[in-house]
Amino acid sequence: MSSADETFRHELRTWLAEHPPPGIAVATSPEEAEALRRWQRTVHAGGWVGIHWPVEYGGRGAPLAQVAIYNEELARARVPDIPGRAGVTLVGPTLMAHGTEEQRMRWMPRILAGDDIWCQLFSEPGAGSDLAGLATRAARRGDIYVVTGQKVWSSHAQFADWGIALVRTDPSSHRSKGLSMLAIPMTASGVDARPLRQMTGESEFNEVFLDQVEVPVENLIGPEGQGWRVANTTLGNERGGGFIWKQQVRQEMAFELLAKSCAGAGRLRDPLVRQRLAGAWIDVELFRLHNARTLGRLARGEEIGAESSLVKLFWAGASQRLYETACDVLGAEALLSGAWTQGLLSTRANSIQGGTSEIQRTVIGERILGLPRPPV
Repeated sequence: MSSADETFRHELRTWLAEHPPPGIAVATSPEEAEALRRWQRTVHAGGWVGIHWPVEYGGRGAPLAQVAIYNEELARARVPDIPGRAGVTLVGPTLMAHGTEEQRMRWMPRILAGDDIWCQLFSEPGAGSDLAGLATRAARRGDIYVVTGQKVWSSHAQFADWGIALVRTDPSSHRSKGLSMLAIPMTASGVDARPLRQMTGESEFNEVFLDQVEVPVENLIGPEGQGWRVANTTLGNERGGGFIWKQQVRQEMAFELLAKSCAGAGRLRDPLVRQRLAGAWIDVELFRLHNARTLGRLARGEEIGAESSLVKLFWAGASQRLYETACDVLGAEALLSGAWTQGLLSTRANSIQGGTSEIQRTVIGERILGLPRPPV
């Protein structure tokens, strides 16, 4: 690690020590959402939002090594995700690649400052992982699009100001053809975001109903009919490096806590417990090595492409195995603490979010292993 990277880490640690985050993990009410929005404004004022964005768009232009350090330190300090993370990680890079200069100037500064919170409107009840099969329609009428359809699994949509939506603008098109990307104001008439209660008791996700929603043509991101290309930019950033490095640290911290809990309860005398812990540690170490390889390749300017599916697939399984191990070896103690059972429930979603494990295996099989596609 270079001296510049060490200086960066020290600067960030110092700032976090002087600006403790609010004790809110996930916003479950408008009041908590507003508290996290104020926190994002504080972080932005300190120059710590969107550090990977180019300087001309309000970021630091931070190199990949520092982006990794940034996410590691946030995880270690147990800093909550900012409410505008979808705007910072998904919408901003999409606008840089496909938006007009007017759109960039209009939305990007407000994304960083937390003035506008964005959500992602991609998945649908009948088109989750099969995103190309979406049915939401956007009919052009003069200088507006009229959007009708339903989206689902939209994180924090109930608190969002804007949604980036993939819609079908050519009703005669099939699959990925004839799709377009629109920025939809979530306060527009006809938008109804309904929180979905998860088995953890939280309501992070939403289903969003769009009933004759009028959207100005100027909110079209990229050319009409080229939404699939724009969406691939968005999805590429969804599975980007910041995500895996933050999850790596969270995995390490959870393992360390599990090992201490087992030692404190005298369970390390049991060889079967030691074997389960060894398996969990191997998962943690393999995840770290996967991420180190990814960082090295990105630093050399290489494209990761389909190999990102390997990391995502491994993380999904490893995170679930870790919490299953914790609940197995700690028994009733895991139930009493609450954190382990909460993790056991919440990690079930890891094999679905960001592309299901089935989709990741298909990508690996076809694009890395060169296996033939199954007959239709």
